[in-house]
Amino acid sequence: MTGRQGFSGKAAISGIGMTALSRASGRTELELAADASRAALADAGVDRPDAILCYHLGDSAPVPHLARALGMPEVGWHNEIYGGGTQSASILADAAMLVDAGLAENVLVYRALNGRSGRRLNTLGLRLGEGVEEQFTRPYGMAGPVHQFALAGQRYLHDTGLTEEHTHAVVDQSRAHAARNPRAMRRDRVDLPAYLASPMVASPLRRLDCCQETDGACALVVTRADRAPNAPRVHAVVRGGGPGASAMDKAADVTRVFSAYLAGPLYAAAGMKPGHIDVALLYDAYSWLVPRQLEDFGLAARGDLGAVLLAREIAWNGRVPVNPHGGLLAEGYVHGLNNVAEAVRQLRGTAVNQVADAAVALVTGFGGGYGSAAVLTRPQGG
Repeated sequence: MTGRQGFSGKAAISGIGMTALSRASGRTELELAADASRAALADAGVDRPDAILCYHLGDSAPVPHLARALGMPEVGWHNEIYGGGTQSASILADAAMLVDAGLAENVLVYRALNGRSGRRLNTLGLRLGEGVEEQFTRPYGMAGPVHQFALAGQRYLHDTGLTEEHTHAVVDQSRAHAARNPRAMRRDRVDLPAYLASPMVASPLRRLDCCQETDGACALVVTRADRAPNAPRVHAVVRGGGPGASAMDKAADVTRVFSAYLAGPLYAAAGMKPGHIDVALLYDAYSWLVPRQLEDFGLAARGDLGAVLLAREIAWNGRVPVNPHGGLLAEGYVHGLNNVAEAVRQLRGTAVNQVADAAVALVTGFGGGYGSAAVLTRPQGG
């Protein structure tokens, strides 16, 4: 992929909304989706959308049900995309293309789930083709995503020389960010002894290395840029990947996640280099994936990763700010869409841990070797 994409700069994220994040919402996915959507629409100053998109794993509220809950007698263009974290960045392109094509002026995007009290991701299979390929992985203990990423993480830490001290730095920094974030589920700091004493789930992943299981919803409104002149722009989005942590039996390198495939195409589509990125909203499903993405996106060289992490240069006021809200490890897990909401806050200049003069944000989402990434920008003069 070379050159700017047709929709670049023509769509803006004019509204964001979130419910409280919890481990037991006591509410249906539809109620959560409706509350987050109403908040996003109010934030955007929009009465009702003319298109609605969502993504899910069979665990959310259907679009027609949400439209009815929002008091819409009919709904125009709408779609429900099957998928989890891989969709959290690329659904921005789906919305932007609708706007660019003239099919909608305001697109509501949402993700709602009872990820702790309802259907839990750690009870799902690896989704390697309706169970056909699982017969080759389950005998080796690959019972779910955590085992898959633990195997890849073990190899990555070995190859890079990173240790438990470095993964602890990722976890503790996410908690430090979350400590000032009233939405966050995990605000307590974790010192190294406490981290080392935490239960091991699948070596090298301790419980603290794994993202939250969360009940909640997040919603965005993507609008024609000329209707929202001060809102952050959808500048570039890419989607794709190849064999890696999600197709281990076919991968030459099991540690190669989506970012190894997509960093180059993203920068080409954006017309940018790593130095242009002011803040990175990285899909931190597991702690080791933060240095992996820092390396792939050129934000830190492999040989510098250890020093960057230990010096807390990934802090909101550090050299390479990562997830100033606490990310999926500490704020909560709304399948990555909450990271997009934080990118919008950063570009608006309204975040709790505000990165100074943030004008360009990187947002990622993935499920292994396949995923998506986006660059959002603050409008000139915004």
